[in-house]
Amino acid sequence: MAVRRLHDDAPETAEAFHRLSAAPEGPERDLLSQELIEAWLPMAHRLATKFRNRGENLDDLKQVAAMGLVKAVDRYDPARGAFESYAVPTITGELRRHFRDHTWDVRVPRRVQDLRNKVRVARRDVMDRPGHAGEPGLEEIAAQAGLTPEEVRDGLEALDSYSTLSLDAETGAGAETDGPSLADTLGQTEPGYDVIADREAAKEGLRALPERERTILYLRYFEDMTQAGIAERVGISQMHVSRLISRSCAQVREHANREPEHQQAA
Repeated sequence: MAVRRLHDDAPETAEAFHRLSAAPEGPERDLLSQELIEAWLPMAHRLATKFRNRGENLDDLKQVAAMGLVKAVDRYDPARGAFESYAVPTITGELRRHFRDHTWDVRVPRRVQDLRNKVRVARRDVMDRPGHAGEPGLEEIAAQAGLTPEEVRDGLEALDSYSTLSLDAETGAGAETDGPSLADTLGQTEPGYDVIADREAAKEGLRALPERERTILYLRYFEDMTQAGIAERVGISQMHVSRLISRSCAQVREHANREPEHQQAA
């Protein structure tokens, strides 16, 4: 009795699969496998087209479906029944895994991804109700999806994680507005950079100071000691400490403001 085929793109390959299952590893098995993959490829491409309106390139989806078909041909056991009944869920599962694992711009937990899908479907169903107008509220979506409002909120946030906006996108209201980009509106000046630049500029000047002056500057600006305390520690007068601090700072500043030697030579 002939096996009933579910679709026109399902070829009659039962005999070929029996030969494949009995064939040992080698060129003959590889050739049989290749012939079966080519025979069933139209079916795999048809399954890929069912996912074409989800933001992915159709050619990429066909490649994913083809990978699922290769796995199905490799793992299929003719004793399990018709190949199509085995291959369809295998290929569809491969496509779903692709969307789950590779098309999220921001990675979110699997639980949140599932919430996102439930919320998306429930939101669409509510909006498609006759007479319904406007964006559905959390309570409406929650009732439709069988979720709590908190879970719906998580799912709605995950909808924004599926794709991201380029930092080069303009923030102007009109398409012709040559306004600032999104990157221009983010972040702030990092004062730490200036601190690093100042420290690097002061290094050579500090190294040129006598050890006593370096010690005084360290006690004053890193240990936050008073001039009186420094004077007692070093064994000189407070007035002398004040003069040394002023003179040392002036020397370090002068050294930092000098042009590098290679620039002077140029």
